[in-house]
Amino acid sequence: MSRNQNYTALVLRVRPQGESNREAFFLTAEEGILRATLYGGPKSKLRSQVAPWHRGRLLLYHDPVRDSRKVSDFDVESWKPGLRELYERSAAAGTIAETILASSGGGGGWDEALALAEESLGALAEADRNGAVFLLIQFIWKWIDFLGQRPSLEYCSSCACEYPPDGVLWYSRYEGNFLCSACAHNPEADDYLELSPGLRRWLGIADRVAPGELRRYTLDAVPAAQARMLGSAIAGGLLGKKVRMGEI
Repeated sequence: MSRNQNYTALVLRVRPQGESNREAFFLTAEEGILRATLYGGPKSKLRSQVAPWHRGRLLLYHDPVRDSRKVSDFDVESWKPGLRELYERSAAAGTIAETILASSGGGGGWDEALALAEESLGALAEADRNGAVFLLIQFIWKWIDFLGQRPSLEYCSSCACEYPPDGVLWYSRYEGNFLCSACAHNPEADDYLELSPGLRRWLGIADRVAPGELRRYTLDAVPAAQARMLGSAIAGGLLGKKVRMGEI
């Protein structure tokens, strides 16, 4: 087997390793999450190429004895400079990268995972402050479906009754499920989040449309606030920490 391996890759994270090297994490269409060492000081050409959210053709050298990898070359095909122009864009992009890493790239179907990440980041690079937050919520909503962890918006996870179109749902932070009003025993408790019919419709749309089209579908103040709280709760469960959408 050749020690030089080619990938279609998206850079998710780069962090210092030692005095002059860096450790890079990639989502690849061929093998999912890969970690490799990026050698060279500040003047290295590769340091500017291997940067978060760049996508392109990656060449790695794999040492099978040490089971280590180093970056030999990276041909950037998409670099999305707009992600660094607004705090909300870069914060949302960082949360997307963390989510992908925390779930091991989705555990399979990596070409589909890469496509979803690339579409979402591409739309983020042109979004306004408010749009960036809702693109992140859309990504999280699509991602938990990709992971097979998304609860139904049509049937109660407890009693399996069908939700009426104009009915209210309750999301349980503790269970990670949607419940009807009868099964949400104490909906006033902090464990529960309310989902209005308007938010339910928006989530259905967000699941169907491409990230670049999401800006055409807006939310009123109440369902928008509910969407932020729901996104925070789901992302927090995936990452194991608090994620505040209102601060992105």
